[in-house]
Amino acid sequence: MDLRQSFSDLIAWESLIAIAIFVAFLVGAIVISLIIKASANHIEKRSPDHIVPQLLKAARGPALLFTVILGLYLSILALPIEGTEWRQGVTKAWNIGVVISLMQAAASGTRFFINWYLKVVAPKTATPLDDKLLPQVRRIVILIIYATGLLIILETVGISISPLLGGLGITGLAVALALQPTLGNFFAGTYVTADGAINIGDFIELNGGPSGNVIDVGWRSTKIRTIYNNLVIIPNSVLADTIVTNYQSPNDSMSVIVGCGVSYDSDLVEVERIALDTAREVTSASPYASDFDPIVNFKSFGDSNVDFYIFARAIDRGSSFKLTSEIIKAIHVEFTKQNIEINYPVRKLIYESAERLPGIPQEDYIE
Repeated sequence: MDLRQSFSDLIAWESLIAIAIFVAFLVGAIVISLIIKASANHIEKRSPDHIVPQLLKAARGPALLFTVILGLYLSILALPIEGTEWRQGVTKAWNIGVVISLMQAAASGTRFFINWYLKVVAPKTATPLDDKLLPQVRRIVILIIYATGLLIILETVGISISPLLGGLGITGLAVALALQPTLGNFFAGTYVTADGAINIGDFIELNGGPSGNVIDVGWRSTKIRTIYNNLVIIPNSVLADTIVTNYQSPNDSMSVIVGCGVSYDSDLVEVERIALDTAREVTSASPYASDFDPIVNFKSFGDSNVDFYIFARAIDRGSSFKLTSEIIKAIHVEFTKQNIEINYPVRKLIYESAERLPGIPQEDYIE
């Protein structure tokens, strides 16, 4: 009776030890979590843009999980249970817990690091490449981490992953073929973003296609807003394979060409002088003109006028319409003052004498 009582007391004592081990690790996990949180907050107050607080925050959850799993594993091993099979099961569960902890640590570290980079480093870079690509890279990397962890867990519990990998390879090939247009748009969007030739807010025009301001460059399509305030969605594969004119590159200033014509009876030297002086007055006073000296050149002998053009430069595309209007109005006013004629369309008709029609006076015919 005393031996049985002693054995029962020993089992109860070992059970208390197991519980004490788990409680100790649980308290330790809470203490570690609080220490990591306090350290991260302290460093973040001193250096808000430092990466260490982000890494500590990323490690806090996995450290808490690992400590709790370790305490649970050691406490279970401390229980007075006979046999080895259950210990092997507990060891497998421990291995799975370690894999989950490492998987969570890798995913959290990746997430926090990329978020820190997007917040601190990306705004200082010259191109928006990292702003566009890193969110996509973050999703892909985290997906790979979880998929790798899942395969390791399956291997740990005794499920062979070789047939699974073979099936995934065949399935992946079929999916890649089925998603070829989508993948083409994805890689084309990566190319468009990496090239840096098109940015948010730029006014672009596709060769033989729509034109408008870029409002978003996504992983599948690029969205532009036309001058009619309509939204046009362009697949990135189309955008990458066509000729695109960017009206705001290499800078915002845009050339303005104003065409005009004067009568053949006009003094072309005087016309050139007046047009050039008028254009200079407009561009020097207009808030829409950039620092550029206008140019006046005669272009061709037209049907009714001698055609010429005025070449000026506006500060941006929107201002080019305003500047064009101002130059046209100023030229019209000045030519009217100087009696310089801008002809209406004129046609000169010549008839042979034999084809004169009855009833039409002789003076109306031109020989």
